[in-house]
Amino acid sequence: MIKDLITAAKYRFISGAHTELRAQNNRTRRVTMVSGNLVANTRNDHSGVSARVYKNGVYGFASNAEYTDASVAAVIDAATENADFLAAHAGREVPLLAPISAPAFEREYPIPETDQKAYVDFVRGLDDYIARKYKNLAGRTVIATEDSQEKLLRVSDGRDAHTGISRSYIYVFLNAETDSGTPVELFDAFGGEHVFSANFTDPALLYPQVDALYERIMKKREGVYADAGEKTVILGGMMTGMLAHEAVGHTVEADLVIGGSVAANSLGKRVGSELVNMVYFAHTAFGKPAPLPVFVDDEGTPATDARLIENGILVGYMNSRETALRFGMEPNGNARAWSFSDEPLIRMRNTAVLPGKDKLEDMIASVDDGYLLLNSSNGQADTTGEFMFGVSFGYEIKHGKLGRALLDTTVSGVAFDMLKTVDMVSDEVVWASSGFCGKKQPMSVGMGGPALRCKIMIGGR
Repeated sequence: MIKDLITAAKYRFISGAHTELRAQNNRTRRVTMVSGNLVANTRNDHSGVSARVYKNGVYGFASNAEYTDASVAAVIDAATENADFLAAHAGREVPLLAPISAPAFEREYPIPETDQKAYVDFVRGLDDYIARKYKNLAGRTVIATEDSQEKLLRVSDGRDAHTGISRSYIYVFLNAETDSGTPVELFDAFGGEHVFSANFTDPALLYPQVDALYERIMKKREGVYADAGEKTVILGGMMTGMLAHEAVGHTVEADLVIGGSVAANSLGKRVGSELVNMVYFAHTAFGKPAPLPVFVDDEGTPATDARLIENGILVGYMNSRETALRFGMEPNGNARAWSFSDEPLIRMRNTAVLPGKDKLEDMIASVDDGYLLLNSSNGQADTTGEFMFGVSFGYEIKHGKLGRALLDTTVSGVAFDMLKTVDMVSDEVVWASSGFCGKKQPMSVGMGGPALRCKIMIGGR
């Protein structure tokens, strides 16, 4: 029915303007248990339609939380009126959208419903295992989540599409204390694309990963603080992915480039060593499905890979149709919206540094006095490329061998300066897709990379 409504409404599109009509349903499920107590058990569904009209260089937008003929007509009319108003006051004479020619895209992606009790039972089963086996913990939290999107898109100039995506995760947080009473925490996330019932069938299948997490936090509670200063470090794949997303990825989003990011004056220039290559994958990476596959964006642009850094040289941006024409680049499907009521923004999909040829064990052996940094607890960066990330787990490296675990610390620097110090890149890529990007609206993203040997500022206590 939704599809029929949207398809039939194309006759309402006005001539002389570009129109995007989108119907969308989002659903989220979340269950949280803290030390055996169920503290959250939520289900949320929201859906509606939106229209965006581009005329004389400006967009008009409108949305409605109903799926009816009347609501579809209303959002098209309202978006058109908004575009007319803005065009009369701030419009440009020449249309500024890169042309798109592509057939419709249909991806059959059933999103079956899962009974809420299944989430609760799974979380309780995993929590019971932790409570029985590891009695010396100060606390524990187990969370089950699922978020799904289904979109129907009809555009006047571009690729009509029907797409869907789901991801589901189990998050496990373990809390302990050092001998001096200092609290320590570690967490891990298990899961990926697909609905909860497809990814999780038996809590026992996660016992080995939980055991490994427990072993790490026991090492951490005996850990030491890093020595502050510029150090030779090896960033694990998770840390590399965080860097690629936060400190590099946002600087090369074309809307932020226009706003004055450091990448505005860096195109065609060296921003890393010759070993650094970075790609923004659409739906396939290294011959396998990407963590969050995107086949078409919310402007009707087919999604293709975007090469950002080649052999240390910045070669491209992430673009919408409008910014692609402005910068003379090919649009590759980077404009996405989280909810039906959100306008599409230039967003990352699966941002990754490409692997090199080095073995991780050789990289560790090459470091006389430094650190292996494996997990990040948080991160922030700005459009200058300056960043600061929390490090939740890592090891000393002394004379080419791993030493004691680290207590929480931070790393900081300027991304394009730090990348120029990269002199070894591992041959394996680690992916993460359990978080959200918070650029104006939430968005599920994937990020990853190999281990990098580089120089970086590391905090102490």
